[in-house]
Amino acid sequence: MMLQAKNLAALPGIRHAFFTREGGVSEGIYESLNAGVGSDDDPAKVVENRARMAKAVGVAPERFLTAYQIHSPTVVVAETPWTSETRPKADAIVTRVPDLAIGVSTADCGPVLFADPKARIIGAAHSGWRGAVAGVLEATIAAMENLGADRSGIVAAIGPMISQRNYEVGNDLIAQFTRGDPDSGRFFAPGRPGHAQLDLPGFIAARLARAGIAQIEDLAACTYADPRLFYSFRRTTHRGEPDYGRHVNAIALSA
Repeated sequence: MMLQAKNLAALPGIRHAFFTREGGVSEGIYESLNAGVGSDDDPAKVVENRARMAKAVGVAPERFLTAYQIHSPTVVVAETPWTSETRPKADAIVTRVPDLAIGVSTADCGPVLFADPKARIIGAAHSGWRGAVAGVLEATIAAMENLGADRSGIVAAIGPMISQRNYEVGNDLIAQFTRGDPDSGRFFAPGRPGHAQLDLPGFIAARLARAGIAQIEDLAACTYADPRLFYSFRRTTHRGEPDYGRHVNAIALSA
């Protein structure tokens, strides 16, 4: 049902999960733990799936929070629960409130969970290539600092996402990366004519390290390559399927 990072699992007072697609009630292309409120799945089944996720990280269903993601560097501070109708538009959430799970939804993009166990501040970021280039990871760290975290004590875990082997992009994307960061060209490997293979996990890890995060763990799991465990937007596109499920990657503080 879920994967965990060793570095976060070792921290006292921190609960987290990178949920897979196993352990839910959805059917068909959404089988089985689809958490996508924006999918065309049966809403009642999505609610049940999210309730199971909430229970797994030790919070009530109404305290299991995700935002309306827009591939931006926008970060919000969670202090009280919100509803699916009032959820903010953002791609990262930070909090210092116990028993409030914060999460990000993914189906190929990079989920990153953060924790400063001493300051008891946590964060979750949705980092596709657009968000990573725009600075969502750095913005998440800064927002945690604004709450009292010390970046030298922040632990970060990179969850399942599409791997370089399966992430073909147009060569035009290289210019978008290198325009603001000339060194980022090293995350592209040659592909078929006019294309390259993007190492999104490597790019995310490098951005975190450059931001001063010393404790980084990458689960090194590819969403595209493992249809049994993971949903994948790109795999769905290649198969011509009408929709796809979404994972949630969540973290919470114990009271």
